[in-house]
Amino acid sequence: MTSAELLADAFGRIGEAVHGVVDGLSPDQLAFRVGGTSNSISWLVWHLTRIQDDHLADVAGTEQAWVSSEWGERFGLPFAVTDTGYGHTSDQVAAVHSDGAMLAGYHDDVLGRTLRFLRGVTDADLDRVVDERWNPPVTLGVRLVSVVNDGLQHAGQAVYVRGILERG
Repeated sequence: MTSAELLADAFGRIGEAVHGVVDGLSPDQLAFRVGGTSNSISWLVWHLTRIQDDHLADVAGTEQAWVSSEWGERFGLPFAVTDTGYGHTSDQVAAVHSDGAMLAGYHDDVLGRTLRFLRGVTDADLDRVVDERWNPPVTLGVRLVSVVNDGLQHAGQAVYVRGILERG
């Protein structure tokens, strides 16, 4: 197995979690917030997908699916086109209200782009510096692992919220 294949497997697992967590839930269930203030499944899935879309488009030198496939228009959220959810307030989290098909569709589009990019990545590419704003500078390998980490954490949080919904 190559490093790119390993990364593709990790990103695929995020996709599996996304489908599993949104499947069969209504928009209101997806918008449910534990304690009335936590992140909803809708927001968590939207955010993890926005981060993956933003970061992978940046390292691949492509346009984000959010823009090129007009997901931003379809979602109709009251945010700037560059907004990924980082630092959102409680009111902004509440504004992310969607159905499962839309969330899964956007994620599938981003995952497909991610997998196409990874098919061309070699082990040597993983050492390429992609962000010099950090010390040490961030390599492609570190950025990809960071996105996998973020995606799996948020997917796990969404699964937890679904578990509360199903038991509640």
